[in-house]
Amino acid sequence: MRFPHGHLAYCTNIHPAEDWPSTFRALDTHAMKVRHLVAPYEAYAIGLRLSAKAATELLRGDELAKFKDWLAAKNAYVFTINGFPYGDFHGTRVKRNVFRPDWSDPARLEYTKELFTIVSELVPEGIDGSVSTLPGSFKEFEADESLIRENLIELAGFVDALSDISGRDLHLGLEPEPRGHFENTEETLRFFDRLLGDAGDHEMIKRRIGINYDCCHFALQYEEARDSLNALRGEGLRISKIHLSSALALDPRVPHAVDALRKFDEPTYLHQVLARHPDGRIERFTDLPDGIASLDTPDGRDAEQWRVHFHIPLDAAPAEPLRSTRQHSRDALELAKEVPGLCSHWEIETYTWGVLPQDMQRPVEEQIAAEYRWVLK
Repeated sequence: MRFPHGHLAYCTNIHPAEDWPSTFRALDTHAMKVRHLVAPYEAYAIGLRLSAKAATELLRGDELAKFKDWLAAKNAYVFTINGFPYGDFHGTRVKRNVFRPDWSDPARLEYTKELFTIVSELVPEGIDGSVSTLPGSFKEFEADESLIRENLIELAGFVDALSDISGRDLHLGLEPEPRGHFENTEETLRFFDRLLGDAGDHEMIKRRIGINYDCCHFALQYEEARDSLNALRGEGLRISKIHLSSALALDPRVPHAVDALRKFDEPTYLHQVLARHPDGRIERFTDLPDGIASLDTPDGRDAEQWRVHFHIPLDAAPAEPLRSTRQHSRDALELAKEVPGLCSHWEIETYTWGVLPQDMQRPVEEQIAAEYRWVLK
């Protein structure tokens, strides 16, 4: 749907679907129920998530043409695709596998080309189209960055040519995440320096590759939205898409805070912990059990604040002594009022509905609709 800053959708990665038939069923049922709750009488935007399997299936035969007909019949449109999770994203142990294959692997390049082929066909005239993806790799993989840069430069050339052919402005958003190959503003800027250093056409790279700014991820870094977004824009980087999302926050010294956190320790997704110490130092743990184990050490007990990568619904802060970082999303929306054209692609990205503690769960369509209402308010 259109809203004051561009186009707003929720990411359909919240619905378990790893092939095209199940993806379409999720759109035809859940997404249309959400649409009825939030925007029944206007063109409705879909933030599409396609696995590699679903993308390949959608490009077979007349499937894409049939999907375009369905969108037209429903007065709905697609402007963005989440291309971060390549394979299974629900009902299995995802953890580090969400970063596989990374951008050093040709499989990631080919998958992303397929996503751009799809979005170039789906995005309406006059609207730009985006695909979001992982931040190159995962630090623990120790990937060859030269291969990452080489594949991204090839992808940029492909997207640039496809933009000319389709008449659509298409762009990729690299999504910094804790423990990703680059995870905060400083690391992102340095990565782009190296990427541009390899590229012949700097303007083409900046036009076709930008940042998918996830508010949860940057809040985890103890960064302010205004500072981070202005720093990225100040270097001429495109803000391809903004994910409106929030993380868990707590003071681990508060009695019962860590006990309250334990109910968020689940086996599906990676829940990185960033612990800030009184001297400003930030300690990073790859998963929640690692952070909890650190509390048995003197240094771990010294931390004054934790932020935990567990996406919390924007409208529903957890019970004290836990908190959320949703102020970061508020600040991004406030900055958009002051900076016209900051970003035209906005997406609600709370994919954790299936693993939320029972006392925070609602019917999924009601949760998503409530998040829409929070954003629009």
